[in-house]
Amino acid sequence: MDRRVLFASLILLAGGATGVGVALFAFVGVDGGAVDAEIVWETEPVDGDDGSGAVVATRTGDSVVVQSTTADGERVVRATAVGGDVAWRTPLSAIAAGDLASGDGEGGNDTGTEDSSGDPPGISGLVSARLGGDSVVAFTTESGSLVVLDAQDGSARFVADLDGPSGLRPSIGDLDGNGDAEVAAAATDGTVLAVDAAGDVVFERGLDASIDRRPLIADFEADEGAESADPRGVAVASVGESETTIRLLDAGGDARWTETPAVTPLTWTAVDTPDGPALALGGTNGNLQTVDLADGSGRFEVGLQDLPVTVGDAAPGRIYVGGAGSVWAVDLRDGEVAWKQQYGGETRVNAPRVASFAGTDEPGPVAVNRDGDALALNANGEAIAQGDVGDAVVYAGPLFADATGDGSDEVLVVTADGRVVALDD
Repeated sequence: MDRRVLFASLILLAGGATGVGVALFAFVGVDGGAVDAEIVWETEPVDGDDGSGAVVATRTGDSVVVQSTTADGERVVRATAVGGDVAWRTPLSAIAAGDLASGDGEGGNDTGTEDSSGDPPGISGLVSARLGGDSVVAFTTESGSLVVLDAQDGSARFVADLDGPSGLRPSIGDLDGNGDAEVAAAATDGTVLAVDAAGDVVFERGLDASIDRRPLIADFEADEGAESADPRGVAVASVGESETTIRLLDAGGDARWTETPAVTPLTWTAVDTPDGPALALGGTNGNLQTVDLADGSGRFEVGLQDLPVTVGDAAPGRIYVGGAGSVWAVDLRDGEVAWKQQYGGETRVNAPRVASFAGTDEPGPVAVNRDGDALALNANGEAIAQGDVGDAVVYAGPLFADATGDGSDEVLVVTADGRVVALDD
């Protein structure tokens, strides 16, 4: 069947909420023009987290999938090389004991067994980036530590005390605009900590509120000639019973602004838009809202559905959002929905990510739903490749790495049982 685009004018109402935009958009149908993606390799299941905390990091020019696992009753961070071999393992117990060396990838077993101490302590989702010129992986522990590992061998670069419980994914970015990245982490009781590449404190600030969402470092530069200062800082969110509060802390830890958004964010991300940097909030009520990073003022709010939505990656001028059975492309200037793609019935779609796939040069969104059905789209929302990872539950958005050695990225899916599955067209 030739590719066809079925246009339907759909009006999304915002449940009677004041100031919520009405979206008029094109529905894009999945048809037989999409190629079938096949599994090229996969790992064995492993106990640990639900897969949503995994990241891809760089190791001597190659990619590794780093995920939280359990081994012999303790928490282990493990890097799996393309093809399925374990590159390194780092037990949390070794870090706590001051032994900053990692495992060699050969010993131990990731069986997820437990000892008499019960469940191993939890950690946050991981984040990978470059810090001090090196590829690193960072996370926080429930007991209140920020841990940064060298992605090359899993050795610990440093451990910082958060002075409170955590388990919130940290953030890495250039907080002060000097060209060097920092790490920001938060304790759930309200402490925000920023450290430099050596682990030295940049600032530590206690807020009179709990923190419920991962902190976000926004490191955008102000437009030339702009009157406002660089929109840089650490955004933190406190979700209360009646309202949500968002703060942007500057490079010294002082609050630049404090505002109450119109939605309660399930997920959020910092994005660059044609009108300057903003925070994009995926609301629990199914609405998407953007908030200006310069002063915290609301820009637009658009209703997408009546169920929670998850913000994913942004491309120039638009952001991709996942919800129940749908992916949306939303214009970041005015909130207009450019297109909506439905697949998988009413199964929830995890956060869409952007990559070039199936031999295309133009980046587009790739989405994976909770049933493990993957769909790669072009910028117009047309399906170019689709596949699945078999009988699995998936809570994670897709990852990307060169899994076949052909110089282009393939889609990696981490399932809830710890399998890493590579899909190629």
